[in-house]
Amino acid sequence: MITRERAAALRDAGLRWHPAEGDRFQLDLPDDVELEAEAEVFTVSEMTIEARRTPSGTELAFNGTTEWALDAVTLAEAVWLPREDQLRDLLRGTFRRLERLPDTFEVTVEIAGTSLRFEHPDPAEAYAQALLALLERTR
Repeated sequence: MITRERAAALRDAGLRWHPAEGDRFQLDLPDDVELEAEAEVFTVSEMTIEARRTPSGTELAFNGTTEWALDAVTLAEAVWLPREDQLRDLLRGTFRRLERLPDTFEVTVEIAGTSLRFEHPDPAEAYAQALLALLERTR
């Protein structure tokens, strides 16, 4: 799983999230709101946390089965933690390969005719680095 910091960097670079069953996220509440659950990783599921479309946007509704009572948060109050397969899919046609090296994984992408490589011990982090580079170049 990618780090919260990398996920926030992806969001800040323009990655948009359309919550779906099985997606993971953490809360990202304003500094004046202190909540221990902010560090917890939540999963979108019809049984516990459902994505509801409202006139003002999408909100994540917590259905009374969680340990604490939070009604709902907006997408702006959440940080999506995309899975490895989601990150690979988001790279679309730029993705060339994932290679296992002795101590790390290397993701190769091609952006505007240039081959770029990103290494990390966690393949999801390597994919996230590549996606961040793609988002930053297409802004």
